[in-house]
Amino acid sequence: MKIIIRSAKIIDSKSPFHNQTVDLLIADGIIEKIGTSLPENKEATEVKFDNLHLSQGWFDSSVSLGEPGYEDRETIANGLNVAAKSGFTAIALQPNSFPIIDNQSQVNFVKNKANGFATELFPIGALTKASEGKDMAELFDMRNTGAVAFGDYNKSIDNANLLKIALQYVQDFDGLVITYTQDANLKGNGVVNEGIVSTRLGLKGIPTLAEELQVSRNLFLLEYTGGKLHIPTVSTAKSVALIKEAKAKGLKVTCSVAVHHLTLTDLQLEGFDTRYKVTPPLRTEADRAVLVSAVLDGTIDMITSDHNPIDIEFKKMEFDTAKNGTIGLESAFGALLTVLPLETIIEKLTLGKAVFGIENNEIAEGSKANFTFFTPEGKSTFTKENILSKSKNSAFLGTETRGSVYGIFNQNKLVITK
Repeated sequence: MKIIIRSAKIIDSKSPFHNQTVDLLIADGIIEKIGTSLPENKEATEVKFDNLHLSQGWFDSSVSLGEPGYEDRETIANGLNVAAKSGFTAIALQPNSFPIIDNQSQVNFVKNKANGFATELFPIGALTKASEGKDMAELFDMRNTGAVAFGDYNKSIDNANLLKIALQYVQDFDGLVITYTQDANLKGNGVVNEGIVSTRLGLKGIPTLAEELQVSRNLFLLEYTGGKLHIPTVSTAKSVALIKEAKAKGLKVTCSVAVHHLTLTDLQLEGFDTRYKVTPPLRTEADRAVLVSAVLDGTIDMITSDHNPIDIEFKKMEFDTAKNGTIGLESAFGALLTVLPLETIIEKLTLGKAVFGIENNEIAEGSKANFTFFTPEGKSTFTKENILSKSKNSAFLGTETRGSVYGIFNQNKLVITK
């Protein structure tokens, strides 16, 4: 397969072609030639879009799909197509399926299901058996089968000794431990951020302390054990400060932030709409501003959609009993452009690959072609027509977005949005 990409502005700060508008010739999945006004090739398919921008393929470090067990929420096949049309050439799959991905056979199952798609799937294995937080899962076996990290999705490890042992154990094979941070006792029956909004609405609050105490404890454990720790979806100003301090000490800690925590606040809860019930909860404008600053100064390493499809019957409920989660792949890029500069967005959507041990393909002749096509121009409102997922629980319905994704090229496959 040969394609010629015409008049693409390269956005890649590490590439010698950064901010240059060039043509690219791709042959059998490899970048054969980069230059201006490449000659026509009758054997090649031409890719041309208005104001076309091109970057390394984007990576999402936290995606839930459902299969196996919850195919009514989302299947791997449709989920990967959604990711491709949202600009992502790779996703890390969370283990919260049924059964939980906590052994090598389950890792093999999801990897086999993902064969043949343009978007690559990299499984995250559960850190503990059935994600129950009691016994460590088969980490080494899962790593040998293709798991890129280990964590229990949206579940904190209450047993500090178990986390200590896990951090020590994975060092033998350079493994990465993911620890969601929320103290269950401090959270209690809380459903939203504790503050003025929760008080006014009469909803039980979750104090920021519930996250910050766990972040602090986990960083102390990391300092004691060594190893590599990833803290997903940080949401408070104090958490950012703690992680920044740990990095200054030289600890191998990375963190991510969800798109919705960068763009939305607990003020969205005024209508009791359960689409805004997420974990960790939406925080205040002050926290949101600090998170944006932490992305800009490099304290936060990557941005995730934290895509989590939920059945409609579990969202169309009273706020207290509704499930947490929002889909986010389709809206990620457009929402981020409302709060961050383009180059920062691209950096935070690509550099996470290195943290998870995934190959990062540079934009250079002879390299594997792994691209996202997009434009930062234009404004629109995100509607149900923009949702490609089986589940429709998007917190971004009705919000303004900017730019648009044209598609991806990866695995020698071209996927175009329209």
